[in-house]
This record gives sequence, structure tokens and C-alpha cells, in this order.
Amino acid sequence: MNKCKWVSGELLPTFSAAEHDAMPPVEMTEFNNQPDSLFFNDGQRRIDFVLVYEDEDKKEFEKRYTFQRRKRRREFFEADLMVRGLELEASRSVLDDKVVFVKVHMPWEVLCTYAEVLHIKLPIQPNDLSQSSSPFSWLTKLCEPSKDVIQPEVDYFTAPFEKDRIDSFCVKDRAQFFAPDMRSRMAYYVLSRAYYEVRGDVKKFGINKLLDGGVYKAAFPLHDSRFNVKSTDVQCANERYRLYQEWAHPKNFYKTQPLDLIRKYYGEKIGIYFAWLGFYTYMLAGAAIVGLGCFIYGYQTQHTSTWSKEVCDPLIGGRIVMCPQCDKECTYWMLNSTCDSSKKLCIFDNFGTLVFAVFMSIWVTLFLEFWKRYQAELEYEWDTVQFLEQEEQPRPEYEAKCCHERINPITKEKEKVPYTSCEKCLRVSCGAGTVLFWVALIIASIVGIIVYRLAAFFTFSSNLRKELKELKELQPIKEYVTPQMATSVTASVISFVVIMVLNILYERVAIWITDFELPRTRTEYENSLTLKMFLFQFVNYYSSCFYIAFFKGKLVGFPGKPVYWLGTYRNEECDPGGCLIELTTQLTVIMGGKAIWNNIQEVLFPWVKNLISRCCKRVRSEKVIPRWEQDFQLQAYGALGLFYEYLEMVIQFGFVTLFVASFPLAPLLAFLNNVVEIRVDAWKITTQFRRMVPEKAQDIGAWQPILQAVAILAVATNAMITAFTSDMIPRLVYYWSFSVFPYGDHPNHTMEGYINGSLSVFDIRNFSTESEPLTKPYWFQNITTCRYRDFRYPPGHPWEYQHNIYYWHVIAAKLAFIIVLEHVVYLTKFILCYMIPDVPLAVKEKIKREKYLTQVILHEANLKLVSKHLKPIVNILKEHEDKDSEIDLPF
Repeated sequence: MNKCKWVSGELLPTFSAAEHDAMPPVEMTEFNNQPDSLFFNDGQRRIDFVLVYEDEDKKEFEKRYTFQRRKRRREFFEADLMVRGLELEASRSVLDDKVVFVKVHMPWEVLCTYAEVLHIKLPIQPNDLSQSSSPFSWLTKLCEPSKDVIQPEVDYFTAPFEKDRIDSFCVKDRAQFFAPDMRSRMAYYVLSRAYYEVRGDVKKFGINKLLDGGVYKAAFPLHDSRFNVKSTDVQCANERYRLYQEWAHPKNFYKTQPLDLIRKYYGEKIGIYFAWLGFYTYMLAGAAIVGLGCFIYGYQTQHTSTWSKEVCDPLIGGRIVMCPQCDKECTYWMLNSTCDSSKKLCIFDNFGTLVFAVFMSIWVTLFLEFWKRYQAELEYEWDTVQFLEQEEQPRPEYEAKCCHERINPITKEKEKVPYTSCEKCLRVSCGAGTVLFWVALIIASIVGIIVYRLAAFFTFSSNLRKELKELKELQPIKEYVTPQMATSVTASVISFVVIMVLNILYERVAIWITDFELPRTRTEYENSLTLKMFLFQFVNYYSSCFYIAFFKGKLVGFPGKPVYWLGTYRNEECDPGGCLIELTTQLTVIMGGKAIWNNIQEVLFPWVKNLISRCCKRVRSEKVIPRWEQDFQLQAYGALGLFYEYLEMVIQFGFVTLFVASFPLAPLLAFLNNVVEIRVDAWKITTQFRRMVPEKAQDIGAWQPILQAVAILAVATNAMITAFTSDMIPRLVYYWSFSVFPYGDHPNHTMEGYINGSLSVFDIRNFSTESEPLTKPYWFQNITTCRYRDFRYPPGHPWEYQHNIYYWHVIAAKLAFIIVLEHVVYLTKFILCYMIPDVPLAVKEKIKREKYLTQVILHEANLKLVSKHLKPIVNILKEHEDKDSEIDLPF
């Protein structure tokens, strides 16, 4: 007799070792030459999962002990599966006689048991609520997948499955009642908890441990067909083939995604990712159009900008001698040498960019609020409302470490936990300390890149111009390759390489810390890992951008008294036009390089691996290969595969929102990348990877609060970029105050004279010995002063080289701009959040209707159950109604 125990509030069976020993070995069968079959050789029992191992009897003698130990564990594990009610069938590989495939089938009774354990929701009645159509449905129909290939699913009201009330559910066909994704999920649940070794009170279990130990080579559910050839099996739904034809094929880039079929085939977790990615891309389209308009505006006005004209004017910029920007090796230079970079700066540093930054602050709020509404619709349609609190089971790794008892504060019953409160605090503290250490290490690497920038600028300033003059073929680009530009580009490339290399280390560290903390459920594990990885990536990707935006060129002193880093390196200065163009360069290199590298990695790597695998195995076309062996040749989709997809998109979201004031084309680049990303991800998981285990998911998890935090931070960063990195506020202050009386000589507000007013004067006799340039250009004759970018009093003034009134006006205007902009935008965001409900009214009505129907149907089921139990008693009472005798009731 099987014993029972309580696991997470559910009654599940346990078994003795004697029962395992009494189980016969798995039946070995020959392949029946039906490559498209998804069933055992009898054609009746569906394959719900496949396990793959190498036969130890075929191995070398000197390694026999290790292999025999694996064999014992595997045999015990398979016996445990059969004791639990699963049915197994084994077949040898067609291509390699050493490889064995164990096919797993879950009978009807086992399915019903675990459907109740996992609270799987199943249909009870067709949805009788009318579906509202969008006024733009005529437009979306043009982009919908072909209904001849992907037919709409019938909508049902659902309820958690209960075996005792099975008559209340729509069971038309037992073979079709539990969908393949449900069957695979229940099979994986059993595999994750089946024992493979029992020694006294020590019990080891779980397919993941066996995979890590080499007992099994792979474990996966089957694809239902080939992606490019329709299955000949009449019982096959060909969902993979249909997904490829109408979703994953590159020709479908303009079509909407068949989310219901994606969810049905891959599970809710994969479905919610593609739903979020599609919605994000759809919202980016509007932002891309506005950003492109701002870019076009800046491009058209770059030649008419007053300040760029003055820089390029030979009578103004051609007569302004600028001070050296580094010690000794740097020399004097003319302002008009930066003419081209000044024009490029006008493309991004204009009033249109300011309007776009405000627009993006509102856009990100609308994106998050509308996503909540859309997510609420998906939660209802996919039966994940209130899923996580009630249905998710503990991780096997958590259950295996449960050795302490505590009183559950909710149920007031004893339960097993893996650590005491003190141990939990210690684990969390150690994890937090490790995270802080690695964040500090990232910051140290960024400091190293900053030191490189300082040293590189010194080197480029002394040697770059000379080398360009010597190389005649590079003469056409001489004016474009400035020391600032060369430093910025090389530092951006080095920063990108460092980011990609460090990502590998941070991934392993974050996983190790999260494993050490031992979260209870899979969702808690992923949320904890998500926060750590995003913190690492945030510092890794954005720190260089924050440096350029808010630190570079801010504390440089003046030529007679420069500020030094580490007492050696003179602090880096911005180009006379500002650091905004360098921030734009940094964003372009990182965003572009990251997008190109990720797409190459996602497309090329799995394709090459599969190609090498096929070549090594020398698959011949005349051999008939079964479905399970075709899938085994594909790549395994890692447990964190989806996590990296989210991480990639959220990092991109940060670039689009945090620094958009310096790069209005960021949404357009992100939109184009995401259009490709959707099809690349779809093609990848449909054609190059084994089918992953379907998982439930209610939402996008910890990514939701991360996106909200980025959206809040984006308002502050864009306001500060506009105020401190852009030159817009000094221009406005000059236009409204210093171009006219009492500070200026112009009768009307104008930008004329701005360049001269924004550059301070320095007497070259005040250079220190360490800063004075060693050489002077040939045209530097009878010149006693040079200019530098700052607002200071000139030499000879009572307060020489101290900040003048213009500087304090600019500082006050910058602070006022930041405060006003942030308050206006945050107030607008708050109003929008209040006005837009998270759950649409129609969805609320559907949820209430479903709850009502569930209560009615289950109430009727209870009445039928009571009537069924009372019927024998009623019959006995009728039999003895006319008799004056004792009644023997059946209880």
C-alpha cells in the first residue's frame, strides 16, 4: 500500500524501497519507422516527456564503476516514476547505438491527480460574454496571421480542476482534455520530485540533479512536428509548423503575433514575453516617429543656427584663439577648427530635443499604464489571475534542504524549512555584501576607462595631428578626426568590449549568490536573480554614459589652475560645443554594437552548433529518424534563456528613456531592432531549440518594478542632461538677459555674440610651469590671451578668474529648469496613472462572471454529490417504510 504525506498543502503519494525493487525494468522496443509519431509503439499512449542517456554497458571497462553508479541511480529513478503511475518505453537511437531514449506517458488517472495538485484551470462552459471590437480592427486585419493556418481558439470559462467534480468540466474527449503543454508541465513536476537514491533518512531526487550528474544527457518534451514540413500523422495538430509559417518566418515581420497559439504551445511564460515585446515595439513606433521628426528638424537647422555660424565664421571663430586642453603637449588652436562638430551638435542640441525629452517622459508613463491594462487582459484570457499566490509549488532544490521545523503563520501548522531565521538573515547579508563588492569592482573598471580617456586625450593631442599630416591619404578626414572625437570613439569601443567580457563573470556571480540564498519558488528565484543581474548591468552599461553626461568637463578649473585626477591626470574637458555630442557617440556605439552582437549571437551560434552536431553525427538522408531523435539534435533552451531576452530589452529600454535628450534617434533604432528581434527570437525557439517545458507566469515578474524605476529615473536624467550637458540653458539665459541691456549692447533679444560671451579670457603669462605648452603654432604671434569655455572674470579685473554674474544666472536657471520640469512631468505622470485604470472594465466584468459561474456549477456539483451519497439511504428507507423493523444504515 502506498503511504501519503502533505506537500505544500496537497496530498501526494510516497513509496517504500521494496516497491521500487519489485518494479520490472523499462521495456525496450524497436523504432516502428514512423518518424512523425508522438505516441508509444502501440499508437495509443501519447509521449509527454523524453529522457536520454548513454548505455553504460557500451562504455570502456576502466570507467565502469562510475557508469554503474549512474545506472543504479537511473534504474531507481525510473522505477520510482513507474511506482508513481507513469508509463515508460525505451528505444535505442537510430544513429548511435549507445544512446537510449526513454519515453514517458502520463495515464488519465495520474493526469487528473496532478491537475488537481497544480490547480490547473480547465474549461467548464463556453464564454457567453460578447466580445467588443476595436474601431481599428479593419486596419489590424491586414496584419493578422492567416486564419486558414491559425484558427481562433474557442473561449471558455474555467475553474481549478477537481477529480470529484469531473462531471462539471467540458470533457468531450479524454485524449484532448489535457493539452500537450499541460501534460508536459505535469510530467516535469513528477520528474522534478521523483527519487533516484534513498539512504536512510537521506533522499535525493529530481531530474535536474541527474542531468547535472551525467545520469541523463537530456530531458525535454517533444515538438509536435518538423518546423518546415507538415506532419503526416492525423493526430498531430502541427502547431510548430503553423507557428513557423505565420510567425517565425522572416517574411511575417509585419504581421501581428498569434499569442494564443504561442501560449498554447510554449506556455504562459514564453507567451507573456512575446506579448510584452510586441507591445513595447508597437509603442516604440510612435516615439520613433516623433524622434525622427526632431532629428530632421535639427538637421535642417544646423546651418542656420546662429552659434554654429559664429563658430564657423572666419571673422569670429577664425579669430578666437583657444587655450590648450592638456599640459605641455597640447597647444593653442582656433575655434573654427571645430566647425563641423559644432554643426553636428546642433542636430541633437536644439529646442526640438527638449520637447522630445518631455514627450518621452510622458510616453514611458503611457507605455507602462497601457501595458498593465493589456497584461490584465492576458491574465484573464490565459487563466493566470491570482495564480502565483495559490498554485506555485516549491523548487525541488528548496525542498531537498528542508531540515528545520517552524509554525506556519497562516495555517498555524508545522512545516519544513531549509533554514532558521538567523541563517536566512546570514544568507541574505552575505549575498548583499557580495553584490556590493562586485558593483564596486564594476565601478573600478569604469574608473580605469576614465583614466584611459585622460591618457588617450593627452596622447592624441600631441601626436594625432602630426600623423594625419604625414599620411596624405587621410587628409580628407583630418578636420573630422579631432583629439576629442578620437578619444571618445576609442573609449566607447573599449567600454563596449569591457562590458561584454564582464557580463560573463557577473552572470556566474549572480547565479551563485541566488543559489546560496535558496529562494522557495521558481518565481522568487527569478525575481531575486533579476534584481542582481540588472543592478550589475545597470552599472556596467550606464556608468560610462553617466560619466560623460554629468561629470566630464564639470570640474576642470581654468588654464592657470586646472584640476587633476589622482594628482597626475588633468581632468578631461568637453569640446567647446559641449559633451552632448560625445554622449551621443557613446550611446550609438553601445546600442549599435550591443544590437549587432546580440543578433549574431542569437542567430549564428545555435545554427552553427546544430550544423556541427549534424555533421559530426553524419546524418544520412536515407535513414528514417524518429521525432524524439530529431529534437535531441537541437540545442537545449537554458533555464535562464528567457531571462537574458528580458534583460537585453530592459537595458535597451534604459538607453531609450534615460538618455533620450541627447539622442532622439534612440527610439527609432530600438524599434527597428525589435522588429528584427521578435522574428529572430521566434525563429530561434521554433527551429533551433528543443521544446522547453511550458511554465505558468502571471506577469513579467520583477521586470515590472524595474521598468517603473527606470521611468522615474528617466525624468531626472533627461532634465539634468538638458540642464548640465546640453548648452541650451546658457543660450536661453544669454538670449533673454545678456544679449540686451543692462548686460548686452543689442537693442533686441538675439543670439548674436553668444560664442564670444560664453568664452572667458586667460592671460597666457599666468600659465604655470607644469601647464604651459611646449610648442606654439606658426600663426601664434603677438598674442597675449587665449579663450576657454567658462564664465569667469577676465585678467586685470578685481575678481579675475572668479565666476562672473553670467555663471550664477546660468546656475540658477539650470536648477529652476530641473525643479519645474520634474514637478510638471511627475504631476502629469501621476494624473495619467490615476486616470488610466490598471484593469479594463470589460475584464473586471468577465472575472466576476467567471467567479459567479464557478460558484454556481460547483455548488450544483456538490448537491449532486450529496444526492449520490444519500440515494442508498433513501432506497433503504423506502424498503422499510411499511415494515416495523430496525433499519441498518450504511454508515
